[in-house]
Amino acid sequence: MKRNEILAIYGNEHIKMTKELLREADLAGMIGDRGKRIGIKPNLVSPVPASEGATTHPEVVEGLLQYLQEYGFKDMVIMEGAWVGAKTEEAFAVCGYKELSGRYGVRLVDMQKEKAAAVDCAGMELHICKCALDIDYMINVPVMKGHCQTRITCALKNMKGLLPNAEKRRFHALGLHKPVAHLALGIRQDFILVDSICGDLNFEDGGNPTVMNRVFAAADPVLCDSYVCRLLKYRMEEVPYIGLAQRLGAGNGDLSKASVREINAPAGAMALPNKERVMKLREMAEEVDSCSACYGYLIPALDRLEKEGLLSGFPEKICIGQGYRGKSGKLGIGNCTKDFRYSLKGCPPTEEEIYQFLKSKAGILPYQD
Repeated sequence: MKRNEILAIYGNEHIKMTKELLREADLAGMIGDRGKRIGIKPNLVSPVPASEGATTHPEVVEGLLQYLQEYGFKDMVIMEGAWVGAKTEEAFAVCGYKELSGRYGVRLVDMQKEKAAAVDCAGMELHICKCALDIDYMINVPVMKGHCQTRITCALKNMKGLLPNAEKRRFHALGLHKPVAHLALGIRQDFILVDSICGDLNFEDGGNPTVMNRVFAAADPVLCDSYVCRLLKYRMEEVPYIGLAQRLGAGNGDLSKASVREINAPAGAMALPNKERVMKLREMAEEVDSCSACYGYLIPALDRLEKEGLLSGFPEKICIGQGYRGKSGKLGIGNCTKDFRYSLKGCPPTEEEIYQFLKSKAGILPYQD
């Protein structure tokens, strides 16, 4: 498989189709030396089953493991760090990876417990878990899904899971897009195997899965994410970190020069994200440098309130993010807004806690000063 290629396959037999896709891509030939240490990076953002649309299907990784072992590869490790506020150990268990580890003899590594090293990533110093730097061949297995802050998340942003929690928080203080782009020069991505089976096309923490029954592969993370933009009808310019990663030399997102091949045909038309709905919900919040988990729980909570007709009870915006530390205000979410008149504690508070908190405040605005 070449850097300018994308291969896709469709179907319901996810282990079988994953192996067929890998054979077509000749992943074994791309890796070469059977003695290489192979890192496998799924997306286990939180402890929720893949059927919810947020995490990588264990069947896709199982197909990958079967393929690699059949071709004589033995030194493999699955590495991940759940987002801030969730425990990776729980995600490994709930998402089926603890069982995979036992069945195939592959070690699980929790990035939340690993030491980090400072790395010069094209002029930006970022702290990356050391074990991710010791890999000879990195296979990224992201979920193609929507994201409340960056519109899409796939190959490039999935590498954020290989950072310690403190660095994940700092990414948001740095504007998120810029450090995500620079991270592409700090952690290698040799092969990308995308789980596009039933990703949530609106929210990164799942809950609204869209069945697509597709898995696709790429060798260039920038091209991969550019392709995702095409699939979801976004312009690449709407996801700034993709273009920035390209300018930094992490890859080429020019789809006019790419070869996109489908091994078989999809059963039906592919669904698209409800962009207008997500934008409407985003407009309810005043977000300044918020972490993915905190903001990622807020937007689905607002979605629930909107469906119940309660959003009209909030004439003023709901504040969230690190930018509100030490500041006062009226209504805020998370510990960063602890000095607000009404603030929900938590780092982060859960979607259910946010929903219940805001539901209790609906209709009491505007506040009396």
